[in-house]
Amino acid sequence: MKIRKAAAIYSIFMGTSMIVIWIMFYTTGEIPEIYSKPIEIGMHVAAEIVTAIALIVGGLGILINREWGFQIYLISMGMLMYTLIMSPGYFIQQGELAFAGMFAIFIIFAVSFIVLSFLKKDDFKTKT
Repeated sequence: MKIRKAAAIYSIFMGTSMIVIWIMFYTTGEIPEIYSKPIEIGMHVAAEIVTAIALIVGGLGILINREWGFQIYLISMGMLMYTLIMSPGYFIQQGELAFAGMFAIFIIFAVSFIVLSFLKKDDFKTKT
């Protein structure tokens, strides 16, 4: 599988997963900050949803061979890196080390895809 396709799939997977996990947390009542810190958590969720949408759009743009796809993908991966660095702290503080481990795996993949995207940038050029 070419890096272009793998990066697009990872991007779409991560974006979709972020939306699904927040829907799951909300419907199961697993966001206690919704009552204690509604503005803070609201802004956090909004930032993650924007990140998720950017990841999906960038990944789809790469898959359907659009010129803008790679640029949006790179921006969205930067947004994802912030999330992957920031979010584990919450789960570690809650004693949920499995979630922290999951984030560690995701960050390894994200860094790998970002580095490979620059090293193999010719693979991301729009093909006519």
